[in-house]
Amino acid sequence: MLEDFSHIDRKGNAKMVDISDKEKTQRKAYAKGTIEMDSETLARIKNDNIKKGPVLETARIAAIMAVKKTSDTIPMCHPISIGGIDVEFSYKNNNTIEIEVTVKSYDKTGVEMEALHGVSAAGLTIYDMCKAVDKDMVIGNIRLIEKTGGKSGHYIRAEEE
Repeated sequence: MLEDFSHIDRKGNAKMVDISDKEKTQRKAYAKGTIEMDSETLARIKNDNIKKGPVLETARIAAIMAVKKTSDTIPMCHPISIGGIDVEFSYKNNNTIEIEVTVKSYDKTGVEMEALHGVSAAGLTIYDMCKAVDKDMVIGNIRLIEKTGGKSGHYIRAEEE
């Protein structure tokens, strides 16, 4: 039974998966999430009228930093070489920002957690910068959309195809 879990040894102890014998391959992961807020808050973000500064550019930097530090935050993630990070924001309606993070690497393990971590950090940064005007913001729907490379191959989330 415990053998079914890659991060638990036969005694039930946490362990990091051994990837030392794996081959490096091109890998890419694309994740999305949203942050919902009052329409006035979103208007203030668009008009650069938040006292803490440029919200989306700060959130972009936070996402990039989070991607690079994923293994420091998520216990079983391996430190990996990051080849590229793209962070995009779009306005889905008058109260929702969609966050998209794409991470690329040439390494022995995937970058799904890095992309998801980047989306999360961007959402949290937007919340932090705007909480003085809107404490009711909701960060959510953080999910992997697509990943390529590695043993499990190509994955595309069903509703995104």
